[in-house]
Amino acid sequence: MQNLNSSLNAEKSSTFDSTSGFIVGQRVHFAGDHRRIGTVKYVGPVEGYSGTWIGVDWDNADGKHDGSINGIRYFEAESEKSGSFVRPQNLSFGVSLLDGLELRYRGSSTKEEEDLKELDLTGNLLSDWKDIGNICEELPTLRALNLTNNKMASVMTGLPLLKNIRILVLNNTGIQWAEVEILKLSLPMIEELHLMCNKISAITPKYTSAVQGFSSLKLLNMEDNCISDWVEIVKLFLLESLEQLHLNKNSLTRICYPDEDMLCDLLSNCESTEKSIKPFNNLRCLLLGGNKIEDLASVDSLNSFPKLTDVRLSENPIVDPGRGCIPRFVLIARLAKVEILNGSEVSARERKDSEIRYVRSLLSKLHHNPEEIKHQHPRFAELKVYHKIEDERSSMGVSGPQKMGTGLLSITLKCVGASIGEKPPLTKKLPTTTTVGKLKNLCESFFKLKGIKQKMYFHEERSPLPMLLEDEMASLMDLGIGNDSVILIDEES
Repeated sequence: MQNLNSSLNAEKSSTFDSTSGFIVGQRVHFAGDHRRIGTVKYVGPVEGYSGTWIGVDWDNADGKHDGSINGIRYFEAESEKSGSFVRPQNLSFGVSLLDGLELRYRGSSTKEEEDLKELDLTGNLLSDWKDIGNICEELPTLRALNLTNNKMASVMTGLPLLKNIRILVLNNTGIQWAEVEILKLSLPMIEELHLMCNKISAITPKYTSAVQGFSSLKLLNMEDNCISDWVEIVKLFLLESLEQLHLNKNSLTRICYPDEDMLCDLLSNCESTEKSIKPFNNLRCLLLGGNKIEDLASVDSLNSFPKLTDVRLSENPIVDPGRGCIPRFVLIARLAKVEILNGSEVSARERKDSEIRYVRSLLSKLHHNPEEIKHQHPRFAELKVYHKIEDERSSMGVSGPQKMGTGLLSITLKCVGASIGEKPPLTKKLPTTTTVGKLKNLCESFFKLKGIKQKMYFHEERSPLPMLLEDEMASLMDLGIGNDSVILIDEES
């Protein structure tokens, strides 16, 4: 494809046109639709057409091409269909930020403007950080600033000290961590920083291996980015005030608490840092929903974070019902300190029930391979002792087995299949050794389901989706199904 610079002279490829008033990098909106916003990528002639044209890369990708036309490339668009050429009269660059505020507060008391603490500038045409600095200086009481959906320039020269800003929202602004490193010098009191939807894939401190500064930062929101390596997140371990870290909808495959070797590597070129620092010492909330985590070692590693009590793991392969997910009670039992799981509070009663159920679900496997249980279930022995749960074998005393009633569970069976018809639920006392296959045979008799291929689900009160019971040889005890549980009977589709 022919490049514009090789086909047009320098005058024609200018980035500024005195007659149109538009410059490359400027944010504009379509004259007839202020919601259609883009960035000027080219100003000048287009071969085969008269007059001046503005090449725009539209934010919502509703253009016509990728910045090239008739074999000549004029600019690089973000996608194949996000660019288009527009006549100057069909575009507007709006009003300046300060003019807009003057219009907004014209006629109102000066006290209202002086006392402004929150400013939402979502979806405007801002790009120059100097404008942001100017407005913050004009509004000395401003504490929270939202710049979502403004494509901010990567050049940050001349940015003043924004000493009063506590909350800064930079979602979908195109910012990368290199700019964050520059920005932090102007934000000495920042407490919340939101960086969602910026395609950030790496955390790149400027002079050191680990991120330093941000002494007041309590919440860092990096949801909906492209981080795949947990090592990038470990670079944040020196942020001593950090309490909440939001990482939903990235591409993380594993989690681990940083060990000594990892810390030594990261601390090797950090100045004025104690080697005995405890990583993520104040982190209490870690949101990891919608990633690609699929191993139990990652779950267990969360116990190493000193103050972590609020965890989100939903929409990860490890909790996917279609992939033999880990049920809620197992997560609670494995996570010793968690008080909120997937947005739902873990009560003292639920924790006790979950831990007992977890231990009992493993008892039948204990005598087959005790070393494997110890390795794969690190809290098993601790919980078994804490809840005073005896082995299956120890329940056989000199007087023979315990009464039958101690091995029975009260299970409610509910039919939910469309062709099964309405049938009242049944509550039955069943031995803990009842297998899924045996239970299906019983339900065929209880509900007269001859000829219907059953699918069974275990319904947990606090779980968003029921757990499919696929293994017909697994017993109620193996599955951790406890007293007063509900099992749903559906039909194969």
